Amino acid sequence: MKRRNFLLFGIAALGASVIPLRINAKSPLVNELESEMEFEKLELSDDEWKKRLTVEQYYILREEGTEKPNSSPLNNEKRKGIYACAGCDLPLFTSEMKFDSGTGWPSFFTHIPGRIETKIDFKLILPRTEYHCAKCGGHHGHVFNDGPKPTGKRYCNNGDALKFIAV
Repeated sequence: MKRRNFLLFGIAALGASVIPLRINAKSPLVNELESEMEFEKLELSDDEWKKRLTVEQYYILREEGTEKPNSSPLNNEKRKGIYACAGCDLPLFTSEMKFDSGTGWPSFFTHIPGRIETKIDFKLILPRTEYHCAKCGGHHGHVFNDGPKPTGKRYCNNGDALKFIAV
């Protein structure tokens, strides 16, 4: 029985890792962004971050805060473009990955590969998967398993942690 569960878990994990690649392969915008995969980590002092960010951005990106729902204009953004980290400008999502989750925060069903790192967060007692920008470590939000097909994921992002670039 243990071997069977191990095999099923392995197959599920492999399938989950292939799904975003199939989605992204269809998008010329994502293909172009993936070609720019290499970047240096950005490390700044707290004083440098405070000079670079607004008070709201600092609270979210550096202190892992959360903005009020429905407070971000990016929640209703419908134009074609890129959603980049407000802390370092690294593109994290494209408009093709966005969907209306009804939660009050900009939500995405996948991300540009290699641009997000995750960790487990126990702030609300139950574990949640928190995600951060891979370049600057800025906190963006949490990922949940209640998103649309084909991934079933919902990357629930703080709007103040993002910068929209229309293309």
